[in-house]
Amino acid sequence: MDEFRQAATTFPTVLFTAALVVVVGFWLLVLVGAADTDRFDADVDTDALSQGGVPVAVSASLLIALSWFLSLTGSVLLARAGWPAALVHLLGAVLSCASLAGSWRMTRALVRPLAKLFPDEPGPSLHDFVGSTCTIRTGRVDADFGQAEVAARDGSTAVVQVRQNDGSPLALGSTGLLYAYDDAGAFFWVAPFDAALDPRG
Repeated sequence: MDEFRQAATTFPTVLFTAALVVVVGFWLLVLVGAADTDRFDADVDTDALSQGGVPVAVSASLLIALSWFLSLTGSVLLARAGWPAALVHLLGAVLSCASLAGSWRMTRALVRPLAKLFPDEPGPSLHDFVGSTCTIRTGRVDADFGQAEVAARDGSTAVVQVRQNDGSPLALGSTGLLYAYDDAGAFFWVAPFDAALDPRG
């Protein structure tokens, strides 16, 4: 036990030991509800690092834990070799790099099955409202002005900007069809909707 404790608190494993303490502290905060596993996802692109599919906290924790284990094992073996101290220190530097490289490959292999536990669900988008019916909430709708209320799939409602340019009558309380979204103007193009013409009816 003393042999492993010595290896964990000396170079090169001590570098990974410090990082592992931070990881353990983070997951303790997650357990008590003071932190969220997705809190770093907006700042780091794990797909670009070939670790995508799982939250950053998960892939980083695996990387650090595996690096610590590989470095600890290698340090114990180096200590038992009986080689000169200078050579052991040199090989320790090589070991730290090798531990990172090895854990990187192992983490990539492990996150692939784990990614199934973290489905990538895109957030709601205004484009999801295209094709929906809405209720006009202003006295008129023209090329420069208009608002309507539309219901989302989850049952919530939103007031959106709407425009039309064909002069069709759309007054307060009438039903319209959102048929396109203008990203530049941040509004929907709307047309009068007649329920009798709805093929789904």
